[in-house]
Amino acid sequence: QALKKHFPEISEQELAKLPEKLFLAYSIQYKPLAEQLKKKLGSRVKGFSQVLGCTELKTRFPILLIGSGRFHALNLALQGNEVFLLETGKIKKIEQSELEIYKKRRKTAMLKFLSSNNIGIIVSVKPGQENFEKALSLRAKLEKQGKQASLFIADNIDLGDLENYSIDSWVNTACPGISEHSQSSNILNLQEIAKL
Repeated sequence: QALKKHFPEISEQELAKLPEKLFLAYSIQYKPLAEQLKKKLGSRVKGFSQVLGCTELKTRFPILLIGSGRFHALNLALQGNEVFLLETGKIKKIEQSELEIYKKRRKTAMLKFLSSNNIGIIVSVKPGQENFEKALSLRAKLEKQGKQASLFIADNIDLGDLENYSIDSWVNTACPGISEHSQSSNILNLQEIAKL
C-alpha cells in the first residue's frame, strides 16, 4: 500500500518522456515496482539492476531510477550517465544545473573541512555501515595534522542533533546518503577525503 501511495500508476504521458532504450535501476525497497515496470516497458529495457549508495553503474543507455530521494540519482549522474528519476508517478531528468549545485555544495564542504580545526567523525554501529577502524585511523591522521577530532557513535544518526555540538566540520563514515540528505555544506563523506 505504501508503495502505491508513493508511486501511483505511471501514465503513458510520463512514460513518453523516456528514451526508446534505457537501463532500469532501483533501490531495493522498490524492486516489485521495478519488475512491474520492466514488464510494461518490455524490449525498451536493456539492463536491470539494484543500486546502493555507492554503486558505480556505467552503461551506454540512459538510466531510469526508481527510488525516493535524489541521492542515488545524483550519484549515477555524477558518473556521466543520463539519469531519469521516477518519484510519485512523475519522471524527472537530472539536469546539469542540479549537478553543478551539488558539486558546488561539496566543494564548499571540502574547503570548510580543510580550514577547520575541530572535526566530528560520524560512526554508525549498523551492520554494513560500521567503519569504526577507518574512523579511528582518520582521527589519528587528523590529530597528527594538529586538528582536534572527536568520534560520534550512534545506531540511528539524527542530523538535527549535530547542531548541538561545537564542531566546525563533520566527516561521515556511515552511509554516503547521510551527507546528501543533510543538504549541509559542512558534512563530507569519508570517500571524499580519502585522497587527502
